[in-house]
Amino acid sequence: MSYIGLMSGTSLDGVDGVLTAFDGKLHAAYLPFPTTLRATLLALQAPAPDEIHTEALAAVELARLYADCVHELLRKVGVSAGDIRAIGAHGQTIRHLPALGYTRQINAPALLAELTGIDVIADFRSRDIAAGGQGAPLVPAFHQAMFGSPDATRVVANIGGIGNISVLHANGDVLGYDTGPGNVLMDGWVARHLGQPYDANGDWAAAGRLLPALLDRLLSEPYLALPAPKSTGRDLFNADWLAERLQDFAAAAPVDIQATLAMFTARTLADAILRDAPDAEAVYVCGGGALNGHLMTQLQALLGKPVHSTDALGISPNHVEASAFAWLAARFCDRQPGNLPAVTGARGPRILGALYPA
Repeated sequence: MSYIGLMSGTSLDGVDGVLTAFDGKLHAAYLPFPTTLRATLLALQAPAPDEIHTEALAAVELARLYADCVHELLRKVGVSAGDIRAIGAHGQTIRHLPALGYTRQINAPALLAELTGIDVIADFRSRDIAAGGQGAPLVPAFHQAMFGSPDATRVVANIGGIGNISVLHANGDVLGYDTGPGNVLMDGWVARHLGQPYDANGDWAAAGRLLPALLDRLLSEPYLALPAPKSTGRDLFNADWLAERLQDFAAAAPVDIQATLAMFTARTLADAILRDAPDAEAVYVCGGGALNGHLMTQLQALLGKPVHSTDALGISPNHVEASAFAWLAARFCDRQPGNLPAVTGARGPRILGALYPA
């Protein structure tokens, strides 16, 4: 049976969808967020008046966009809804506060099931949190299933809005956690100063110079020193967090700030990898950061070991996370656990997700 995975991540750029039977073949589609939906989702990252109403409307619009992505996949592959066992739809995270016992992903899975005629599995994080876990990251289990090697330790680094790593030991042990910001601070800064959604290939950052004093201040963030399990998001790393740390750098050129933000992302990833996976044969990067040549060069220089995109392991970096939620949907359908307690801190393995039948 084939599954569809849908992912709209912290970068807030759009919906990635994949259709796969986990047989080495994968079909993908991408739909960008309409400008108004992206603005609404960004605004929902922080408390605001009438946010329950705003969230509900955004969830409906998001589900319709998810459905459009599903129909595009079915059209491209030439199959019908009846050929798909289930859709794994993570939803759009607007709050992630596991220390307070909750996480919030905007979604309207009942509507998605209605619009597609396919069973929908959603709400993947909440069961892990109920079991005392972080509810994230959930992708290390998928990384181990797809990318693990019995011959060597590998690291998979996902650089989306937030950065996270999966350390895949040759003996099957897995460690994973959010390392800190991925693209979120860089994207916000380039949008503010150049009006662009992201720094293509990291070219703007590459034109700037590093500000060591600012880098030291960024690296002093207490989250970075916390032990795993841990997870984070825009609740911490956002424009207000950055503005507080820029108070003494009003005279700095914006391009130099961007250069320093790029190094900050590279350092948080590299420091984590060198600490927890010094024996890794190589690092494989997925997410939008894999397309940032400047960031990839920085990461390789800091690590002193090969850094590749996950293309080298058979899955495009843009399709890994959506594939992970197709895989988690399959785990749910087979009533198999989807979490790794060693990663999330949950009390034990749990079946993740909730079913919305077609």
